[in-house]
Amino acid sequence: MRIPLRALSLAAGIVAPAVLSAQDVVPPSLSLEDALRIAEGSNPAYLQTRNDAQLAEWDVRQAWGRLLPSANASSTIGWRGTGDQQFGSITLGDLGFGSQPSIYSSSYSLGLSYNLDLASWVAPSRARIERDVTTARILSANVGLTARVTRAYLEVLRQREAVRLAEQQLENSRFNLRLARGQLEVGGATPIDVGQAEVQVGRGEVTLLQTQNARETARMRLLQQLGVPVNQSPQLTTEFVLSEPTWELGALYARALTTNPGLGAARLSEDAAEIGVTQARSAYFPSVSVSTGLSGFSQQASSVDSRIAQAQGQVASAVASCAQTNELFSRLADPLPLQDCGRFAFTDADRQQIISENDKFPFNFTRSPPSVSMTVSVPVFQGFSRQRNLEAARLQREDLSQQYREQEIALRADLSVALANARTAYQSALLEARNRDLAEQQLRLARERYQLGVISFVELVDAQTVLAQADRDRIAAIFAYHDLVTDLEALVGTSLRNR
Repeated sequence: MRIPLRALSLAAGIVAPAVLSAQDVVPPSLSLEDALRIAEGSNPAYLQTRNDAQLAEWDVRQAWGRLLPSANASSTIGWRGTGDQQFGSITLGDLGFGSQPSIYSSSYSLGLSYNLDLASWVAPSRARIERDVTTARILSANVGLTARVTRAYLEVLRQREAVRLAEQQLENSRFNLRLARGQLEVGGATPIDVGQAEVQVGRGEVTLLQTQNARETARMRLLQQLGVPVNQSPQLTTEFVLSEPTWELGALYARALTTNPGLGAARLSEDAAEIGVTQARSAYFPSVSVSTGLSGFSQQASSVDSRIAQAQGQVASAVASCAQTNELFSRLADPLPLQDCGRFAFTDADRQQIISENDKFPFNFTRSPPSVSMTVSVPVFQGFSRQRNLEAARLQREDLSQQYREQEIALRADLSVALANARTAYQSALLEARNRDLAEQQLRLARERYQLGVISFVELVDAQTVLAQADRDRIAAIFAYHDLVTDLEALVGTSLRNR
């Protein structure tokens, strides 16, 4: 699947942490584009979804890392106190070595290993596809965020129009009150008419108060969607124009096939499942493991006195043995030449050699022989677990294929419904605008007739009520159209109108 340019721009911004403190302040004049930009950097729910891209990127690196050899290094340092060391049922004392001094020891080990199997070989391809799936899901979250912010933005505009209509209705009610009082003075109206006009003014004030509260609520909900403090009052500057929906269903569907992120994620998930089948099948193939390593050790006694005494004892024993041999040779009938017993002596050089050989701790290591091994593992029987896992991977692939087909069918149906609803809403808005013009004409005519005394005040109030309802219906129809276009944009996955 080709990732759209907007996906790449979003992915590029994923690794940059959001600076919330810089985006807590909303500009005094807030366009819809500014609102969407702020929401992309501050909306907590969206930022949580966007963070998944970093983990997906590391999953790709980890998959590539499995194709590289692994290395490990270790080192140990030890100490053993003085005492008589035991070997099985005997001790060094039993062998005549006496109590041993404390021992300092150190060692190192370097290892290198490499494992290769089919599952590891195809893992990078699956990780890349799953990264693209994550990117598509982030795009889907961005589309959802765009729809929510747009609806919240439209709601503020809707309530702003409601406040304007409420103010206009209140002004009309006050005009009717002045008109009724004027008619009362000339005898053309009764005190009941004036009372009714005052009730209408009171109702208008209540309506205005309620619509103002609804406007404030919509403003705070918009700021909540942006992820910023709600104690701000920006002026919304984007105007939504009522325009005829001239989009064709076929073109919208073809566009949605490439730009709808949910459908793209489903398609990519199916591709990842295909690789999952290959990974499950890899359990039938052999795997190769190669390892090698180097190691060494050192050991040093805290005192060499026992070793010196042992060496001196060996020299003394050799001198005594030599003297006995010479005595035996001298008693023979034909004496043999005597041996030189003076050649057996413990010198300072021997003492220094023992001291030097003991001076090994901690870095004068004795290297162990290097080793290399290779293992080829061929799976034979694993209790049907491999076949079960392979069938599970195949079924998952089939399920994802059906899910993609289901989403594709649903997308076509939803686009058809949404487009039909948008066209109906557009026609309804035009009709409501015509109804509003007719209601305004009827109100002007009713006022003229009331001033002439032809109709009662009740009929005048009825004409005003009809106009107020027509105004509300017109505004509701216009914003219903914009809401439906927003839904249509969410299905396509991109903007369809020029603002």
